[in-house]
Amino acid sequence: MADNVSDIQAYYDKRVEQEHGRLEHHQVERDITWRYLDKYLPPKGKILDIGAATGAYAIPLAQKGYSVTAVDFSSKLIAACQKRVAEEKLGKKVTCLVADARNLSGVADRNFDAALLMGPLYHLVLEEDRKTALKEAFQRLKTGGIIFSTFISRYGIWGDVMKNVPQMVKLQADLKSIIKRGRDSDHPAPEIQYRAYFAKVSDVNALHKNAGFKKLVLAGVEPARVDDTSYNNLKGEIRQLWLDLLFSISTEKSALGASNHLLYIGVKE
Repeated sequence: MADNVSDIQAYYDKRVEQEHGRLEHHQVERDITWRYLDKYLPPKGKILDIGAATGAYAIPLAQKGYSVTAVDFSSKLIAACQKRVAEEKLGKKVTCLVADARNLSGVADRNFDAALLMGPLYHLVLEEDRKTALKEAFQRLKTGGIIFSTFISRYGIWGDVMKNVPQMVKLQADLKSIIKRGRDSDHPAPEIQYRAYFAKVSDVNALHKNAGFKKLVLAGVEPARVDDTSYNNLKGEIRQLWLDLLFSISTEKSALGASNHLLYIGVKE
């Protein structure tokens, strides 16, 4: 039975502005991800953005000339995305739909050049649901189509937890459950507001291989545990050189699990 994610849906319905501005706070994640998008996306074509939120990637991709179908399970996030699409006069380039990543029956096209699954897999705590979401994306890609999917790293999150919610360490049952199986306990403490799945590097590769994808890249998009504030304050040539360095080490196997987020890039054979 599929997991009831109405609590997660409600969480995002209440956080439209925060979600819209998230990547402004996490610019190294954004910039490294764009490096990979620019490198592996075809020069033109159709993109399915599953978990598009307010259009952080969908709108710039449309501005680059791609035709984008933007999907999210939060109607309020999609409404904000539609508003931005109208403001940017991209109505002919972006189609916005409310849909769950596990059921894309509303997306009839089975010939996309690329799919972005950069968010939904965070919150599908059941393995079968993650498999279903990847199957739905796989079915809508053409042969040779590229998938970009992201995960929260099981071992990379703890620095941010200590910084932002240090009291969470008292929730020993939930912390032990996350370390052991990548999710909160079956009866999480009331303080747990962000129900999620936290992945191991080995799990990411296996999940996509099982779905029929061949791995091209697995990267950590916050390599070397770079502090957001320090990176965000960089300007000009210095910022560019640091980005070059971070991108060059983002696939280092010994450091992958220390990144907050993992980015998988694969191809449908």
